[in-house]
Amino acid sequence: MDGLIVVDKPGGMTSHDVVARIRRLARTRRVGHGGTLDPMATGVLVIGVGRATRLLTYVIGAAKSYTATIRLGQSTVTDDAEGEVTAAAGADGVTEDAIHAGLAALTGEIDQVPSAVSAIKIDGQRAYKRVRDGEAVALAPRRVTVSRLDPLALRRCAVDGLAVLDVDVAVDCTSGTYVRALARDLGAGLGVGGHLTALRRTAVGGFTLAEALTLPALEERAPEVVNLPLDAAARRFFPQREATVAEAKVLSHGGPLDPTGITGPYAVFGPDGDVIAIVSERGGRARAEIVLAPA
Repeated sequence: MDGLIVVDKPGGMTSHDVVARIRRLARTRRVGHGGTLDPMATGVLVIGVGRATRLLTYVIGAAKSYTATIRLGQSTVTDDAEGEVTAAAGADGVTEDAIHAGLAALTGEIDQVPSAVSAIKIDGQRAYKRVRDGEAVALAPRRVTVSRLDPLALRRCAVDGLAVLDVDVAVDCTSGTYVRALARDLGAGLGVGGHLTALRRTAVGGFTLAEALTLPALEERAPEVVNLPLDAAARRFFPQREATVAEAKVLSHGGPLDPTGITGPYAVFGPDGDVIAIVSERGGRARAEIVLAPA
């Protein structure tokens, strides 16, 4: 039961809701997720079970890909469709060229102010709770990289008599990037406001929707819900090194190995093909960051 599950999260559920469901299906409490998705968002949510929960630190830090819809002409308190509209301005004057320029300005290495309703803690309390309690929240900008922010389609329509413009986009970005904030900043840059109306995560690292399982499909498989066993997950996610019998014994007890020059972190496998540890090289030694071999 040690391994990863690539879940196609449905809308309307929190990431914690999905973890709770997997705990019931897998019949274990040792379950976690590799990166929060908002309730309105769908798509790839990587779940760890058993010893594989220790891999989730690396999954959380992996690059992400999304498809999203940005509505220009309205701003909301949450920067998405779940929040109250705080400002509105007709988007009928926004040109396609202006949208391309606005998206280009948000591409590359940027300093992004996270959405005020993010899960970032301020003095021990989540920012979103402070906002919902009526408090004004100001978060510090963070350096993120948006390697792709491409328009896929544009649709003009009216909402309660207001001309709005929906822009479908594809996003590739580093961990910690808020797509809601991209929607907010695009709208602000165009002078009409903007918010996110749809978000689907299509990839986390090398894990994609093509291998993702829906919750109904996992219900049918229960309790054998893991679709990427621990050893296979480590081989998929990390560079690899094979250890001798003697090296495997040392590493499984937390001892260091001689370096090989592999850029870490990387996975070390024993002669039997089982993963022993995730290792990085520093100070002239290859040292375990986490030991995955059974105790």
